[in-house]
Amino acid sequence: MSKESAGTTVMMLGNAALARGAYEAGVKVSAAYPGTPSTEISENLVKYKDQVYAEWSPNEKVAMEVAIGASLSGVRALVSMKHVGVNVASDPLYTVSYSGVNGGLVLVAADDPGIYSSQNEQDSRMVARAAMVPVIEPSDSEEARVFIKRAFELSEEYDTPVMVRETTRLAHSQGLVNLEERVCPEDKPYEKNIAKNVMMPGNAIKRHIVVEERLKRMAEDANTMDLNKAEYKDTKIGVITSGIPYQYVKEVLPEASVLKLGLVHPLPKKLIQEFASRVETLYIVEELEPVIEEQVKSWGIQAIGKEIFTVQGEYSANMLRRAILGQKVEYDTPAQVPARPPILCPGCPHRSVYSVLKKLKIHAAGDIGCYTLGAVAPLSVVDTTVCMGASISNLHGMEKAKGKDYVKNWVAVIGDSTFLHTGVNSLMNMVYNQATGTVIILDNSTTGMTGHQDHAATGKTLMGDTTYMINLYKLCKAMGIEHVYEVDAFDVDGLEKLVKQETQREEVSVIITKSQCALLKAFVPKGKCVVDTEKCKKCGMCLVSGCPAMHRAEDGTAEIDPVMCNGCGLCMSNCKFGAISLLENK
Repeated sequence: MSKESAGTTVMMLGNAALARGAYEAGVKVSAAYPGTPSTEISENLVKYKDQVYAEWSPNEKVAMEVAIGASLSGVRALVSMKHVGVNVASDPLYTVSYSGVNGGLVLVAADDPGIYSSQNEQDSRMVARAAMVPVIEPSDSEEARVFIKRAFELSEEYDTPVMVRETTRLAHSQGLVNLEERVCPEDKPYEKNIAKNVMMPGNAIKRHIVVEERLKRMAEDANTMDLNKAEYKDTKIGVITSGIPYQYVKEVLPEASVLKLGLVHPLPKKLIQEFASRVETLYIVEELEPVIEEQVKSWGIQAIGKEIFTVQGEYSANMLRRAILGQKVEYDTPAQVPARPPILCPGCPHRSVYSVLKKLKIHAAGDIGCYTLGAVAPLSVVDTTVCMGASISNLHGMEKAKGKDYVKNWVAVIGDSTFLHTGVNSLMNMVYNQATGTVIILDNSTTGMTGHQDHAATGKTLMGDTTYMINLYKLCKAMGIEHVYEVDAFDVDGLEKLVKQETQREEVSVIITKSQCALLKAFVPKGKCVVDTEKCKKCGMCLVSGCPAMHRAEDGTAEIDPVMCNGCGLCMSNCKFGAISLLENK
């Protein structure tokens, strides 16, 4: 019997369990854009590629629309993304809430309390409330598997997309999961229905009424729904909670009564009122925004919530001990781990590009990806980071605000995957609006920060198929940009010359720096760089780029860790005394 055979119990990441649940639910189409902490859902779902089509879409909006199309045709469809991706997907999400579904449609939104790998810690439940989409929240891996199956059932029963909200803690922690067989419902027939599926104003205004009625019906049904569970014990303390915080509540208050909500929008009002009436002191424990709390208090129910709990960061058992029990947790000071600030990897091609920009004192409007680390010392080149694709638009705004001369010491930097995500539209806007500015596409042939996923310019799909490789050079030329250049990211002299030249040009120009991410399996190191201590002048210029493979020896000379070095040669370029050479691989 295989490890993932039905009837077995296995340890699974929350993301893997969500993928397994979707598979068991009979999902036939999955679309996503990689983003921590959601990425592993698709990477696990593709294991079932004989029965499930899974893709990396260029962005979350496209992924959402692909899933909507699949649902419309009559099959169950999954779309997954991190919380900021929900912003990108919100346009089709808000509208499919009106039109409803045919086959079940589930959106997994992965929130990031504590901001482990994001630019903010927004609460996707707030988006779902605004979009009038129901939200289900599991509290462990087994519930992730079970709840996503229920989400598909509820989607079809109530004719609505359903959001399954997870957080980083659930996504990346493991728990026991009981595997079941895949049950594939029959495809639903497609029926042409313009009034339901074509959201022009006359139809949409009628569908809005349907949506409001749907939520009222779900709220009523939620009072007896199996997703919500009242656990009565000692009624001196009662806690309303959901998701991962449930685990902390059970650890800290094992004897308390708990109302565990699996459906967190719409809320089961009668169930909550009954629970509140049976406990003396009521707490509401939820990470991030007071979504449950504000509604409960609006019903006139007295409860303690964010006045003692935080709206920031990730919760913990010790935080609840302090807030509810007033306990100061004593523990031995843990062993100190050496500080490891975030830094670009040895041999990273972005470091070479940033070294040139730093030398030329060029500011960079930054974007989302590994290359955001260009903001960190010693490089300190990246001045802005907003969201996917914003670097190019930010540069454009600067030029229109301050003029052509102002942006001559600025560039926009954007990765290849991010460029295809939302950078293309921004660059198109620069061309259309007769802008001036230099865009550097940092092409490392992967989606690096989320774990090296493929994209439309790598020539390989999530399913493992070889496909057409989008040519970034030709794409930029097709927009009408005359000045487009490709250069090896480690050709420091050539890159420096190009940057000097193009930043002074009063037109749109694009520089594509090409060099594989050093962590790719296909990457072949050139060799190892070695220092000739006799020639070393101890000037430290080789250390300026901040390569973690380099440090000073006790006598002040440069020293290179042969384990970390992969022979990129940037230190050689920075050394003016010929003290560093490349020992090439044979």
